[in-house]
Amino acid sequence: MYRKILYELRDGVARITLNRPEKRNALDGEIVAELKAAFTASACDDTCRVVLLTGAGTDFCSGADLASLEKTAQNSVLDNMADARSTADLFLMMRNHPRPIIAAVQGRALAGGCGIATACDIILAAESAQFGYPEVNIGFVPAMVMAILRRSVSEKAAFELVATGETLSAARAYELGLVHRVFTDEHFPVEVESYVAKLAAKSASAIMLSKRLLYNMDPMSYEAALQAGVEINAIARQTEDCRKGIEKFLKKKT
Repeated sequence: MYRKILYELRDGVARITLNRPEKRNALDGEIVAELKAAFTASACDDTCRVVLLTGAGTDFCSGADLASLEKTAQNSVLDNMADARSTADLFLMMRNHPRPIIAAVQGRALAGGCGIATACDIILAAESAQFGYPEVNIGFVPAMVMAILRRSVSEKAAFELVATGETLSAARAYELGLVHRVFTDEHFPVEVESYVAKLAAKSASAIMLSKRLLYNMDPMSYEAALQAGVEINAIARQTEDCRKGIEKFLKKKT
């Protein structure tokens, strides 16, 4: 089913691996389509509790491959819009996914690769990892990812990143708020597995409702956001996870 990614669902974790290590997991239309298929599969499987996105080999993802860049230069405006729309659809699919999506980044996450990492809900990084949006260096714009980047870091930090094309260390990305956790290279695989297992053990319904509410608040007024909170609060109280959690908590108190 997949040629350029690996997909496995085990112990509640859907593991998606960009699998072009010989090309530093560079992106093309086929790998974007396969990512969409894998995210769809994990979203439709009730046994999935967390999605973990990684890259095979030494890098997470280096961005678009050379063939895709060459094609971009030769395409018509309409062709390029269709190609860009496909990536935008992938980002939207990730944001609307009912489960948390974690990017585990080692090596380089650059250009489109950094965009895919940024589109994840949580980024875990090895201390030697590098991040950046170097599109400006070839006269290009990291256009779709700006919608996510602007929501991840401050406006001025986002502008500096896309205007300079600077490559960030994991530590600097953490300082800006782009990365959530940084682990030593030596302990990175173990720490990632531990983090993912802890998140998978949380209430799936509570995390799903939290993700939906948080992201849907973007266009809302303060009053509308509070009303949305009221509705999610009421829904959460009716879930099996909440009922069991309250019952367990009350037993501890008696």
